Amino acid sequence: MPPFPDPPGFAEWEATLPAAVTRDPIWRTPAYRFGVWLADLAKADAIILRTDRNSWNDTDQLLRAVGAISANLAEGYSCSTGRERARYYDYALSTTRESKDWYLKARHLLGNEVVEQRHAVLERIIRILTAIIPREREAGPRRRRRRPQED
Repeated sequence: MPPFPDPPGFAEWEATLPAAVTRDPIWRTPAYRFGVWLADLAKADAIILRTDRNSWNDTDQLLRAVGAISANLAEGYSCSTGRERARYYDYALSTTRESKDWYLKARHLLGNEVVEQRHAVLERIIRILTAIIPREREAGPRRRRRRPQED
């Protein structure tokens, strides 16, 4: 069992994903997994938010911010140096905090219970990124495993 249990509903959602997604090495990164899950949740939330014409712009901002969390993590994950990775992880941290703000503004339509659940996931991502960004800044280049030569 992981040191911190996955949020409620995450395991059921993860079971619906194609194996190619969960086999990718980035899937071992909890902040990335939670970011992708939250992007799916935000799309469902957007259906509710778009029922109010006054919230359309906020909804688009929410979707962009939440979608950027995992996108920035994916881009940073592929960088070869710790300093480069930290830069993209910083972007992910910024968009995570921005997402919290957009969810707060959506509480009147989504309800406090939904917003609290989304905030709990976002806070989890913030804690993870706050811990790994300093380590990445100090890390050197990643060592690549050499593949055995075929004859």
